[in-house]
Amino acid sequence: MMKSRTDEEEFWHSTKCKPFTFDDDDDGFSKLKESKQAVNNIRPLVDEEEDEDDVEKVSWSGEPVGSISWSVRETAASSQRTDRESTFPKTSTDPPTRSLSGYSLSSLFKGETGRDSDLSPEETVQRMLQGKVVSLEKFRSLQDKMCLLDVSVSAHDGNVITAVLIYLKRTLSKDVLFRELESRQTALRHFIHYLTETRDQRLLLELLRALGRTEDMALLQYKEHLRIADENKRRDFLKSCLSLPFSAEDSGHVQDHYTLLERQIIIEAERGGKVEIFQKFPRRASILNMPLVTTLYYCCFYHYTESEGTYSSPLNIRQTFKISKKQYFVTALAARAKLKAWSDVDALFTSRNWLGFTRKKSPLSFQRVVDILQKNSAPTQVLQEYVALVDDSDLRISLAQKLKCHDIVINMYRDLKDRQLLLGYLKKMERGSVEERKINELLNNSQIRWKN
Repeated sequence: MMKSRTDEEEFWHSTKCKPFTFDDDDDGFSKLKESKQAVNNIRPLVDEEEDEDDVEKVSWSGEPVGSISWSVRETAASSQRTDRESTFPKTSTDPPTRSLSGYSLSSLFKGETGRDSDLSPEETVQRMLQGKVVSLEKFRSLQDKMCLLDVSVSAHDGNVITAVLIYLKRTLSKDVLFRELESRQTALRHFIHYLTETRDQRLLLELLRALGRTEDMALLQYKEHLRIADENKRRDFLKSCLSLPFSAEDSGHVQDHYTLLERQIIIEAERGGKVEIFQKFPRRASILNMPLVTTLYYCCFYHYTESEGTYSSPLNIRQTFKISKKQYFVTALAARAKLKAWSDVDALFTSRNWLGFTRKKSPLSFQRVVDILQKNSAPTQVLQEYVALVDDSDLRISLAQKLKCHDIVINMYRDLKDRQLLLGYLKKMERGSVEERKINELLNNSQIRWKN
């Protein structure tokens, strides 16, 4: 739906803008991608959070578009950005003499045309920069209008460029306007931003289609899922997006997003009831629209023992979304440790070789494993089993002392044949404790050849 003149006046006076470009890493569309990295951020449900990717957030000064100080500061800032980040061309930072805060768009389309009829494009733009009343109606031919646009771009003032673009939008057919803007990239970026801020979705889609930017068009349509509150309608909308012309990578992300929400709706329907774990550990929040790793954590917490054939099974989630072994491991470890399910924790590490012997293996360092278990208040007998597997001896003894895994410290001092260290550690033991007796037995063992 085309915007009325009143709507455009409102935009001019009150809108607070954010920049909008099609640069690879700094445009509005790149932030819409539901990539696996984006959905893999663990939310507060999980105590052991993975590092979240920082999403670059760029905003303007927030002043009304009608303020000339807004244009000067914004264009000055843009001149210092890198090529990848730039939204508008480099500009002069010389401050203008007057504010445009009271500038009215209506003066561009009517007003005192007799006095303005002899103004050149350069003189017209100069008057606009000074906040003076001008009429653009005298620029009627396509050549004159394009000349006016080019001069406004050369002035490096976002307000003036936008005002001229609004006039062209009113007075040119879409096909002609799109064709002319295609060869004027700075004006095109301003126009795209204007359409985005005024939510003129239909015209923006037509523009992207005309420019052959089918992937950007698809991402813009995909963005609409953010406005849909009902999860079933959002799922259906995402399904309809699967046929849009995304890039191969983005297509995979959108497919995963749809599949994840579809799965979450099924899992959500299984919540609560008389199942003991839901009564003992009430849910903090709905699983709907949560990231992928939060969903996996939820399933490891509430549905860990379910068979792989069920939708809420953690193994099913892992298989469906091709979650890495390490990511699955750390998520399952955090969930089962939170529940104090130490037998499940132990099973995660157990590996059996071809001879049938078992040993503990971990895709994480055992130092990290100990840290996770300690934060979840694992008992000493559980902690010392994993402290003993830390490779670095200095780190191992430091962790054992810190976590009061006395057996590990005593055995390491014995292996070092360091009588003095054992005597020092003996002073820290409680009178009559098992550890005290063990140290005394070692000290009195005549078969040990102490080095000091």
